[in-house]
Amino acid sequence: MARKSALVVDDSKSARVILSRMLEKYDIEVDMAESAEQAIEYLKSNRPDAIFMDQLMPGMDGLQAVQAIKGNPQTAMIPIMMYTSQEGELYVGQARALGAMGVLPKQVRPVDVSKVLYELHLLPDRRDAGEAALQPVELEGGTPVDKPQAKGASGGSIDWGRRVEQAVKDQAVDIRRFIVASLDSFSTRIINDLRDGGMPQAGVDPIAPPAVPKLSIWPWVAAITGLVLAIAFAAAWIVERNQLASTRADIAGLKAANAELQRSRLDMAAAVKDLTGALATANSSVTQAGTGTATAVRTEAVPYGEIAFDRSRLEVLREMLTKLEAQGFRGVVKITSSAGLFCLSGNASDGYVPAAPTLPINRCDMIGNPLDEALSGQQRQSLAFANLIAAVRQRTAGAITVALESTGTTHASVPYPTRTDAVTAGEWNRAATANNRVEFSAESSTP
Repeated sequence: MARKSALVVDDSKSARVILSRMLEKYDIEVDMAESAEQAIEYLKSNRPDAIFMDQLMPGMDGLQAVQAIKGNPQTAMIPIMMYTSQEGELYVGQARALGAMGVLPKQVRPVDVSKVLYELHLLPDRRDAGEAALQPVELEGGTPVDKPQAKGASGGSIDWGRRVEQAVKDQAVDIRRFIVASLDSFSTRIINDLRDGGMPQAGVDPIAPPAVPKLSIWPWVAAITGLVLAIAFAAAWIVERNQLASTRADIAGLKAANAELQRSRLDMAAAVKDLTGALATANSSVTQAGTGTATAVRTEAVPYGEIAFDRSRLEVLREMLTKLEAQGFRGVVKITSSAGLFCLSGNASDGYVPAAPTLPINRCDMIGNPLDEALSGQQRQSLAFANLIAAVRQRTAGAITVALESTGTTHASVPYPTRTDAVTAGEWNRAATANNRVEFSAESSTP
């Protein structure tokens, strides 16, 4: 089957490289274009199987490029997937209305790429994955083996060591029964042979000297068979004993891993508590607008991997503008974003995620904030955020304006721990989470 091909259109070189590497892992040939105009020129002589289009680019943007490609009969049948940080139902609806199949986020995961490739028919149909990888079995005699049960709501757990030990005992009992039955069968045949050879037969003088009995090979056969069965039983017992020891070792490892998970959970709970306290302190500084000074009225945390001006920050801005407009406020609402420096694990191809809390700080693959570094000023806000700012400016005839600012990682409100061998990623990322924030302030223009 011929290799599939795709065209990646993005003005960011790092974004093009990351997505291209993900696609090449699926044996897809990738070409790249750094602008919409270059992509349209490329399509004059090439027909890729799919196009991944960025939205925010110099010159012609992504939606305009989609409209131009779908308006050309020669390229209209090529499926297009928007590859952008823009979100919201309004943007997705605009993209689909112009002919795009959907929207793929910039912070894409390999599983998202796989799903999109199946939708674009760039990968063969999936096989039925509904069958269980393991099927229940039965011991000899029809005794079913219970399936592992998950930990119940009551907190109890299954004693696997006891179950395996009971299974070994049951198998040993079956082997002993088989050996005893075999020996009884052989002894019965030997006794019958000896009895038939020693009884007087009709027509034979009982006083006459008995004939010399023939030597029988059955005693030797019985002895050899018993020896073989004994060896087999010993070998089976040794194997089962080793398996039981291995199972007990696995159980001990699982218990240790569970203890580690419990410690990680406690660290995460402490981090959430610290962050909640910091947010409560910041929210307590709310002041009335119209004082003529710029005062922080609210601070919102930004989870790692989200753009600053979106999601919960959008709701905070909407609520704040509604109150200011009702008060007849005239002035500037300033929104400032700051980025935290996170201890991360991963690589440039598959992406980065916050490291495990117990990982030493000196073993982090990266300390930074790749998303904040990759985004330009316009890319830090969602389409819904930009629409809200434009709407309030138009609705108040310019009486209320919104100014966005990004300070990067230079304004840390919570100091980071000193980098030593004893510091863990959990401790470091608590400070990074507190510093990854958005601050809202209002400055009145009324004297």
